[in-house]
Amino acid sequence: MTPLQNPASNPLIKVESLCKIYSLDSGAAGNGNGNGNGNGNRNGTVNSQVLFDVSLSIHRGEFVAIMGHSGSGKSTLMNILGCLDTPTSGHYWLDGSDIASLSDDELACVRNRNIGFVFQGFNLLKRMTALDNVATPLLYAGVNRSDSRKRAQALLHQTGLGKFAAYQPNQLSGGQQQRVAISRALVNNPQLILADEPTGNLDTQTSREIMEIFQQLNREHGITIVLVTHEDDIAACTGRLIRLQDGRVVHDAEVPA
Repeated sequence: MTPLQNPASNPLIKVESLCKIYSLDSGAAGNGNGNGNGNGNRNGTVNSQVLFDVSLSIHRGEFVAIMGHSGSGKSTLMNILGCLDTPTSGHYWLDGSDIASLSDDELACVRNRNIGFVFQGFNLLKRMTALDNVATPLLYAGVNRSDSRKRAQALLHQTGLGKFAAYQPNQLSGGQQQRVAISRALVNNPQLILADEPTGNLDTQTSREIMEIFQQLNREHGITIVLVTHEDDIAACTGRLIRLQDGRVVHDAEVPA
């Protein structure tokens, strides 16, 4: 694949004038999307614009929260940052590389090796043990099974789950499952973690524990973290808050210490 560049002067993430428009069949579109930006056309489709001229930069080592009401575009933005979706217009550079210039195979490689994903629903493979869930991205990257499992075991110890390596997800609490998911996100030593509502299914105390893990990863290991949340107390644990409203950035500032 085309290697990601690493010039010190470049932000890790840079987006300029990002727009995203979804074209939906008018029969399935109903009344359009939640922010009321659906526009019909003659061929029976509805164009629903979700992001409008979004521009921002995120530097290495930042811990950033993205907030906004449902329909604000935050999940769409996260999908674009994670190379899971493409903008309709605008530009996205990750570590100095223009993502639009990469092939599908190269994008898959970037997702596997450069980005760690953590989701609200954990997204663990139910029939696999915690150890094998964590090791799976390494296997896709071509690492042999023995080395993959050693690395996975070390990360489970790091997140406090070493003795649960042989457990399957249904034998673990929500907080433990999220720790497994965080371990999996870290297994390929990514430079960026994208976390989409990682505490959304957790109680208050467990949410604090998960955020302490993220803070430690950011503070002690310098990992860049971008986190979507609805919760003010979760955003307060980060260093910078970006707020979206109707697909536009309406606030971007450091979080008060």
